[in-house]
Amino acid sequence: MPALHAFANPARFLRIARPLTPVLFWAGAVLIALGCWAGLTQTPPDYLQGETVRILYIHVPAAWLGMGGWTGIAVASISYLVWRHPLAQVAARAIALPGAVFAAICLATGSIWGRPTWGTWWQWDGRLTSMLLLLFVYLGYMALARADAERGGDGRVPALYGVAGTVLLPIIRYSVVWWNTLHQGPSIGLTRSSIDASLLWPLPIMLAGFSLFFASVVLMRMRAMLATAKAEARMRRMARA
Repeated sequence: MPALHAFANPARFLRIARPLTPVLFWAGAVLIALGCWAGLTQTPPDYLQGETVRILYIHVPAAWLGMGGWTGIAVASISYLVWRHPLAQVAARAIALPGAVFAAICLATGSIWGRPTWGTWWQWDGRLTSMLLLLFVYLGYMALARADAERGGDGRVPALYGVAGTVLLPIIRYSVVWWNTLHQGPSIGLTRSSIDASLLWPLPIMLAGFSLFFASVVLMRMRAMLATAKAEARMRRMARA
């Protein structure tokens, strides 16, 4: 924890976040552009799905960041509950909106991909339903965090909610293993992949690009929240003067 507590001072955090934000943003943008070019022009169509397989370059990173975003909320929530890290609550709330957006993108691209592949836009199977629940959990967290802030709460209730929501992550991950669902089984593992290498190689580029972009958005939101809190504190001091 000493490394995390080094950023407990917002001024110290901002000194690093300000120059790091554009670096992450533009690095992510370049990688996303490179990955899109590679995925759209340098890979062959799938022998079964044809050109529709290319949506995986958006769908997989969106699923990764939808789940990864909630993991970040959980880690930040634990840091706040256990160590009362002053920026943990800010980080969790900054992650929530982009995490929800990527969860929604995952569902939308999955639906678009599913129509020509499965013959239906939606199926209430384990993977799709659990991912939809994660989107609702994101929305619930944002509403709860806003209500807690408006009533002057100490942030413990949203933090507990952030930890409790992690129960969905293993369900999403293993839903295609535990239940016989329409969604395909695990395609990419640590040691092997069912996706041919000729299609797979742009995917790490897109994963890295979207992850850097996600991180830049989180830093932007944290900086905006800290600036808002500073401005509100200044206004309260002026009102008391």
